[in-house]
Amino acid sequence: MATQPQQHIIQIGTKKQQAVLSKPQKEFNRLIRKIETLGQSLHDLREAAQHIQQRVQTDYRPLLEQYSRFRADMVRIFDRAYEQKEYTKTEKKKLVDLIQKIAFELIDTQGMDDLKPIYDKYDPDGFDQTNAESDQQTADLMREMMESMFGIQFEEGVDVSDPQKMTAYVQEQLAQREAAETERRQQTAERKAQKPKTEKQQEREAKKLAEERNITKAVRTLYLDLVKAFHPDREPDDAEKERKTEIMHRVTEAYEKSDLLALLRLQLEFEHIDQSHLESLAEEQLKYYNKILRQQAQELDDAFFTLQNDLAAMTGKPAFAVSSPIALEFSLNSDIAQLKRDIKQIKADVKAFAEPAILKQWLKTYRIPKPDEFSFFDLM
Repeated sequence: MATQPQQHIIQIGTKKQQAVLSKPQKEFNRLIRKIETLGQSLHDLREAAQHIQQRVQTDYRPLLEQYSRFRADMVRIFDRAYEQKEYTKTEKKKLVDLIQKIAFELIDTQGMDDLKPIYDKYDPDGFDQTNAESDQQTADLMREMMESMFGIQFEEGVDVSDPQKMTAYVQEQLAQREAAETERRQQTAERKAQKPKTEKQQEREAKKLAEERNITKAVRTLYLDLVKAFHPDREPDDAEKERKTEIMHRVTEAYEKSDLLALLRLQLEFEHIDQSHLESLAEEQLKYYNKILRQQAQELDDAFFTLQNDLAAMTGKPAFAVSSPIALEFSLNSDIAQLKRDIKQIKADVKAFAEPAILKQWLKTYRIPKPDEFSFFDLM
């Protein structure tokens, strides 16, 4: 797993005249460590996700296609067996159940349309109508769930026949609701603004505004300091101008993201400040730095959580199973190993079931499952 380029370590150390760090200094160090850890974890997980997606295409999907072809062979064996007189009514009923279930899944998920004639032979409605009815049942259930979860009322005749249309409609309704709520809050705020404010309210607002300005100023000061040192416009030397242009790209990117840590690293990297500068930061300045760093840490935490949930949804695994590169790799390796075992087994079954006696013996052990209640997890 590749790691991020070596970066300057940002930490406040103790000075001779100050054996113990102050509370803001300790928090500064703690937040820096947290950001560095989260940033590296997010970087590693993103790289791992890309690597896993490549392996799914190169290692997993070919095996899945091979397994699906064997399942299709099994459907054809069951179809031929059904036509033979030596099978009893009970055995043929089981064969029909197997044909319908396996063929439907292969046509629906693997696009094996060549199995449609076989499926249609055992389902009077045919695959297309049955599939449409299944989609409608799914859509109806999803509508009920969305109405229950989000309180959304679906308009008469709205097309939510597939998951994409359903998602788009729900997002549109939620956006409209949020816009209406935002307008309501603005109107409430305007009414409140027209009322005379108490002295305490004015003090709180002034304090909040001053803090926001100071936080913005803290980042902007670092940015302008770097701009003065590395702006390339007045640089006569072409090589140095190119170097400064590259530095300014990094500086501007960090500033636009309000990335305090990156700006501090750039200052250290190009020896614009040294370790003693960090140790001499005023308590008031540290307070604003810490507020920015807390926000950075929260944003990284949110990004990691979102990526983890996206990977869980993509793989169908719980979040803890995709929380690190090692976990992702282990999960895919386990799936590949299981699929290889399944292929080995179904290959043997296809060969064995070509013998009517063996198939009849196996059918004795097969039980047609009772239809369970439809649940949300059937949609996954």
